[in-house]
Amino acid sequence: MDKITKILLYPFALIYGGITAFRNLLYDWKVLKSTSFDTHTICVGNLAVGGTGKTPHVEYLARLLKSEYRVATLSRGYKRKTSGFMLADQASTADDIGDEPLQYKSKFTDVMVSVDANRVNGVKKLIAMEAAPDVILLDDAFQHRSIKCGLNLVVSEYDNLYIYDHMMPAGRLRESRKGILRADIILISKTPEKATAIDIRNITKDIKPLPHQRIFFTWLKYGELYSFADPGHILSTLNDLYRYNILAFTGIGNPAPMLTYLREYAAQVAHIQFSDHYNYSSSDLESIREKFEALDGGFKILVTTEKDAMRLMKPDLIEIANKLPLYIIPVEVDFKDKTQEFNETILNYVRTNKFYHKKYS
Repeated sequence: MDKITKILLYPFALIYGGITAFRNLLYDWKVLKSTSFDTHTICVGNLAVGGTGKTPHVEYLARLLKSEYRVATLSRGYKRKTSGFMLADQASTADDIGDEPLQYKSKFTDVMVSVDANRVNGVKKLIAMEAAPDVILLDDAFQHRSIKCGLNLVVSEYDNLYIYDHMMPAGRLRESRKGILRADIILISKTPEKATAIDIRNITKDIKPLPHQRIFFTWLKYGELYSFADPGHILSTLNDLYRYNILAFTGIGNPAPMLTYLREYAAQVAHIQFSDHYNYSSSDLESIREKFEALDGGFKILVTTEKDAMRLMKPDLIEIANKLPLYIIPVEVDFKDKTQEFNETILNYVRTNKFYHKKYS
């Protein structure tokens, strides 16, 4: 967004900021009710809209906890065509529960995956089950002040830090930067490999965390590409990818890190960008096929993200997608340093529920 547009939009940002600030005050003053639960609840959220990398952080937490505890995820289920509380099963589609929850379900058969726009109702439904979860991971619930989570993790991108951002629509912030005061852990995501210890110290200094807050820096760890039609067929990044021209298509918040990674290894990379959580149609896939066929080069493939792949798992699309030379690029998060400290922080909260004092009671 250019500077003139930001200036023109700034009055609307002030209005939006005033509304969200007043709403937060109503919760702070206990005019509006926040519900807490005895069950361990961990929120993974952000201050900005889209593309900060919450999903792989939720997956990291699920991997960390699921061997020792019964874990559930609770999401809104963005762009699903159902309503109310739903528990995912093997027959669930992105239309039923949304693309991110479907991704959780496809990766973790031993994790309960649920959706409900009303997070309080969703937690109540989960803890009322016969095999109730020990830990509930709430995806994108930081602005849902109606629920008071036991631990709040806020994700902010290294190259788009909330401290330099502005309120919507002049910027990407959903609420004032002061919202970070409610966070227990601040996760700086997509930290580049070139970031030095000095860079990390400077950012930590600029953020000015409170005494109870901890800051961790994470980076995106991409895995080997695997075939959409045959997941057992894998391309080696180091040994195979240099021979291929790639046409990538994505409907995610920020595809830039993925494209940067692919361009390091592939011969050429072209990109078709769709809007975040884009609902693909058969005509979209036919259009992608046509652009792919027009791509120069003998060795060429299509590449998309895990999240996009979830939206292709529909009966009318999967048959078309299976006939394409389509590969999926998996991604996880890892920590620049202090991995053990982060893990112990999470595990100590779950084991004792006394690691953090009740700051907002």
